[in-house]
Amino acid sequence: MMKSKKFYITTSIPYTNAPPHIGHVFEFIQADVIARYRRSLGEDVYFLTGSDEHGLKTKRAAEALGKTAEEFADEMSQKFKDLKDLFNLSNDDFIRTTDEERHLPALEKLWNKLQDNGDLYKKKFSGLYCAGCEAFKTTKEIVDGKCVIHQKEVETIEEENYFFKLSKYLPKIKKVIESDEIRIIPESKKNEVLAMLESIEDISFSRDKDKYWGFSVPGDDSQVIYVWADALPNYISAIGYGTDEEKFNKYWPADIHCIGKDIVKFHAIYWPAMLLSLGLELPKKIFVHGFINSGGQKMSKSLGNVIDPIELIQKYGTDAVRYYLLREITPTEDGDFTYEKFEQRYNSDLAGGIGNLLSRTLTLSLRPDFKEKKPTSKIKKASDNTAKEVRKHLNDLKFNDALVSIWELISFCDKCINEEKPWEWNVGASQVISDVMRALEEISELLLPFLPETVERIKESIKDKKSVTLFPRLTKI
Repeated sequence: MMKSKKFYITTSIPYTNAPPHIGHVFEFIQADVIARYRRSLGEDVYFLTGSDEHGLKTKRAAEALGKTAEEFADEMSQKFKDLKDLFNLSNDDFIRTTDEERHLPALEKLWNKLQDNGDLYKKKFSGLYCAGCEAFKTTKEIVDGKCVIHQKEVETIEEENYFFKLSKYLPKIKKVIESDEIRIIPESKKNEVLAMLESIEDISFSRDKDKYWGFSVPGDDSQVIYVWADALPNYISAIGYGTDEEKFNKYWPADIHCIGKDIVKFHAIYWPAMLLSLGLELPKKIFVHGFINSGGQKMSKSLGNVIDPIELIQKYGTDAVRYYLLREITPTEDGDFTYEKFEQRYNSDLAGGIGNLLSRTLTLSLRPDFKEKKPTSKIKKASDNTAKEVRKHLNDLKFNDALVSIWELISFCDKCINEEKPWEWNVGASQVISDVMRALEEISELLLPFLPETVERIKESIKDKKSVTLFPRLTKI
């Protein structure tokens, strides 16, 4: 029996300083589509998500609520874990960076190897620190004393820390990125990383234990491991680095890391440098998505435009939210969410598109004078062409284009029904109904990575010969 090709996919692991937002959900859904598609090809997929819990942000958020960092991280981590059921995610694992049985052994092994290689050294340091980014900032990354990403004032921090010899690996990193050994998608982010390499210096890999929350540096209890040195290795700790070498060797290297555009530097520069020091293979792809704005503006509590993803699914259903994020937002660019756009897309594409096609076709097929016919070439050819297009778009990680292709097939089937007018029960009625029923089966297969719950309902409806309302039309827009 042939061994299945492995496919290891990860999301970034969100900080537990606040509950999940729509940006987290967007990334998880994108990764879920890739994972489901790869499984449909027969590949042995391992899909990882998790939570990043140590650091200054979580500690401060907990203190503000009168809780310990551990208590607060437990609560927030569970909220991220709950996304699996809420958004129908198919992740195989969820790793926590506070996990002493799975994550800590990997960190200790990693730290000791970096030290043995001579890649860690201790020095006194003063720098401008953004707690939001959990990173020191250069003057280029600060405007009016604030971090350009979080718009919060940076702090001057003076400490004696362990530093990682990042500069030692920059020439090699430049080479692997230029050659696409690590392929960064989109190309614009690759160019940004190459520009960043010109000003990157060695980085602090530890913090003062009295001020920060984290695992102790092996052999030095006065220091804790810096949050990014702690978080990035989740990609190897989850698959057994330091605990289960057989599993680790089976799945590493990662085939794709799915991340947001604000953490490209950490994944495309810091992480490969750590792996080079460890003598491990590098990830194959880094797929970078943009931010989601609300009505053209960055979401913020003060503007009152924050979109709660949990409220969205409670109101519209999981697949409606999955569809909007995947169809409306270009995968690698910033996108926009408004309730008006969402409800328009819902009514036109879901209620009036796939929902209407299934309902009208199934209703016609239940007529006593319907007789199933052999397929004709017109609709079958359109279905076959659509399947090829969708596969290509999924291979290229263009989820929105894949859905456009599927909805073009849905529109084509609707057009064929309108032209043949099978409700008048003419000579071609049974033929067009038979052809569209087969097309619906193909459409459901193509939709599986995107809208798994809807696909299940379509298949049940066809099998039980019972018309259903997939997406009730919204009357107030």
